[in-house]
Amino acid sequence: MAVHLIGGGWDEDVASLVYGPFLAEAGRDGVVGCLLVDEGDGDEQFVRYATVLRAVAPQCRPVPLLVPVGGVFAPEMLAGLDGLLVGGGLTPAYQDAIGPVAAVVARALTEHSLPYAGFSAGAVVAAGRALVGGWLDRGVPVCPDDAAEDLEEIEVRDGLGLVPYTVEVHAAQWGTLARLVAAVARGDTACGVALDESTLLTVESDGRAVVAGAGQAHLVRGAEPAGSVTVNAFRAGETLTV
Repeated sequence: MAVHLIGGGWDEDVASLVYGPFLAEAGRDGVVGCLLVDEGDGDEQFVRYATVLRAVAPQCRPVPLLVPVGGVFAPEMLAGLDGLLVGGGLTPAYQDAIGPVAAVVARALTEHSLPYAGFSAGAVVAAGRALVGGWLDRGVPVCPDDAAEDLEEIEVRDGLGLVPYTVEVHAAQWGTLARLVAAVARGDTACGVALDESTLLTVESDGRAVVAGAGQAHLVRGAEPAGSVTVNAFRAGETLTV
């Protein structure tokens, strides 16, 4: 089972690059569950994802898995799927929906070898330690408040644990690489990857991760002395390991 992390973005020109590997694993006519937190426009959002998926794999069969805001995803909805796509939106709401059943969902994905794709918030919650938002580090701004996800201080919560590092998204577009740097520097997580929009990181079961798409992936690790970090950038075709 591979995990496909997408940094957000709706550029049709790179859709085949960022969704293609996931859809190839799910099968050309696979049933793809689209887990979306319904903020009142869930049906419309599902159509948006289904349209993109069918543009890349015309015979795939997207199905909606809508969870109301404040609700918890029911793991039994995974039955009969060939792949799971977790979409974007308010990241803390996705963590609320998945966090309470994270262990059950992760086990089901592994046992049934279901490929996972996370888009934006869905990429964030794939991590064991999910950086769900915030724009302040102990009162000091580290990224634009527009990227705060309705939070003030940086918050790291429990996620699915499908990948061995924290995930940040919209890095170049929203200036969120600095938020990940702050989270690693203060010890909220040991390391993380910040993805630009229109960028895919495919994480294999052996830990190798390959970058694809139009942007970059930045690997942020803690370093010495305490509070220091290292940052390395990777482009399409390059492989990173942790």
